[in-house]
Amino acid sequence: MVRLRTNNALNLIINFIFVAILLCNITSCQTKESTDILIFGGGASGVSSGVQAARMGAKAIIIEETPWVGGMLTSAGVSAIDGNNDLPAGMWGEFRDSLISHYGSDTALQTGWVSYVQFEPSVGNKIFRDIIAKEENLQLHLNTRLQSLSKNNEGKWVAQVSDDKGNIHEITASLIIDATELGDIAKLTGVKYDIGMESREVTKEDIAPEEANGIIQDLTYVAVLKDYGKDVTIEKPEGYDPLKYACSAINELCTNPSEPDRMWSPEMMITYGKLPGNKYMINWPIEGNDYYLNIIEMSAEEREEALKEAKNFTLGFLYFLQTELGFNTLGLADDEFPTADKLPFIPYHRESRRIKGEVRFTLNHITAPYDQEEALYRTSIAVGDYPVDHHHARYTGEEELPRLYFHPVPSFGLPLGTLIPTDVDNMIVAEKSISVSNIVNGTTRLQPVVLQIGTAAGTVAALASKGNISPSQVSVREVQKAILDAGGYLLPYLDVAKDDNRFKAYQRIGATGILKGEGRNVGWANQTWLRADTLLLSTELDGLKENYPKMTYQLPNDTIALTVNDAIGVIENIISTHGIDNITDVKSLANNIFKEYNITIENNLQNITRGEFALLIDAILNPFEYQDVSLHGQFINKE
Repeated sequence: MVRLRTNNALNLIINFIFVAILLCNITSCQTKESTDILIFGGGASGVSSGVQAARMGAKAIIIEETPWVGGMLTSAGVSAIDGNNDLPAGMWGEFRDSLISHYGSDTALQTGWVSYVQFEPSVGNKIFRDIIAKEENLQLHLNTRLQSLSKNNEGKWVAQVSDDKGNIHEITASLIIDATELGDIAKLTGVKYDIGMESREVTKEDIAPEEANGIIQDLTYVAVLKDYGKDVTIEKPEGYDPLKYACSAINELCTNPSEPDRMWSPEMMITYGKLPGNKYMINWPIEGNDYYLNIIEMSAEEREEALKEAKNFTLGFLYFLQTELGFNTLGLADDEFPTADKLPFIPYHRESRRIKGEVRFTLNHITAPYDQEEALYRTSIAVGDYPVDHHHARYTGEEELPRLYFHPVPSFGLPLGTLIPTDVDNMIVAEKSISVSNIVNGTTRLQPVVLQIGTAAGTVAALASKGNISPSQVSVREVQKAILDAGGYLLPYLDVAKDDNRFKAYQRIGATGILKGEGRNVGWANQTWLRADTLLLSTELDGLKENYPKMTYQLPNDTIALTVNDAIGVIENIISTHGIDNITDVKSLANNIFKEYNITIENNLQNITRGEFALLIDAILNPFEYQDVSLHGQFINKE
């Protein structure tokens, strides 16, 4: 009898659950859950922030409005990577390695001439989904929109979200990350922000306009085409005018090109973004499908309506390619985006709101990082090497805009403070809405940088959650250590690869400023080198004195290049003058370090290189740990 009653009770419970599930499917359900970190936007930075936070032990949830993840890399169809080919940092490197594994080799990704890495957007989405699925601490809600966001009496964020079945979910989180394409959550929470170009007076950038304006970069509705081997010409789009696209390539219709120095044959134009799978990415900036439209402050309904114009403009360009340039076998791929019109889920937004963060990163911080009042290079959490590239070809207003097509800059390190708003707590901002100038956005907006921004955002969020502190209170050095452990870069040094055992030491010493890198422009390449293999000169110790101001060691007057003995003497002097009493016998330590790194030293009168000196300083004095730094790059002595 007892068994019978138990089975009856169990059956009643099962039936109750079944009825509840059935009712949820027929109507809608409301659920409640809590998490450490809630991420709005499953784009490039949203994915990487969620993955990083989860890997660091925090619970995270990603809310994404579309059925895909990856944002501009996938959902917007921009599947040709710009920049950072020699800087495979963090999630960017992991994603690239996954693409190589999928397609079989790195050369299989080099199908077009615009990039070393090209792929099908659907493949990118699958790779990101696979990466997310491996993280037990990470949940993903697709086809889900935010309905409301507030704070409860405990100071935690409470979000009401709805999915595509009408179900309402209430999610409580300690911290939130705005990884949306246009910075919508930042606005909703009251973060102050800029849209458009700041004035030269505000940013002190020589090439900034004298007066501020609200002009943003063109957006693009990308088209991914497929060769069907037969005529697939579409119906002529409404308002089609071939002259709008006439000078996208060399042809008879083009009589007055706006960029005569950038004219290509139709074949070169179409293979610009050729993808694996016999497909073609159409994201053509030269009188192609770029479109000027500022939807940032529009409502969701207004945006949807306005974007119909951008879609139609791209369809007009496709019709031009098919009818005027002869590519009538190329049509919108039917196996990429599961949308009614076969276009991407979202347009490629090059620009969004830019928050007012703890620091504002400007062009001057890139071109002369060591000459600024703020030593922001000490706080770097991501790297980029792409030129400043702005798209304004379709803007038809009266304002005279600076010409920012591939403006050369050295490669750079992005400071942590750009992710942290000044006026809203327990929030981090990622994607393209970070605190940079309008001009600098032209390089920080690129895919590899945005992936790294997400990793930094996830790191800060995880550390803040673990320590029950605000993001602005998180240790810069703790963030940087976690990024290095995740395969990231702090500074864009090309001296050694990230799998070299000297890599982290060089990165740490660079972040202290003890040895400073040298930026270069080599052809189209923007580079930075620690110059690890060059001899250390006596004139290059200013950075050491900044870190250890009590240092009194005097080199002989005729010293130009330091010897190993000189380096040992400098270190011994720092130990003595700064009361570091746990280090003895520096000579023996130095010999052991050289052996560890397979460095042959014939005798201690041998000149020492910058790289060898960096290894000694890092291993013996550990300045990276000795002093933390503020978000502005000022030293915070732990003593």
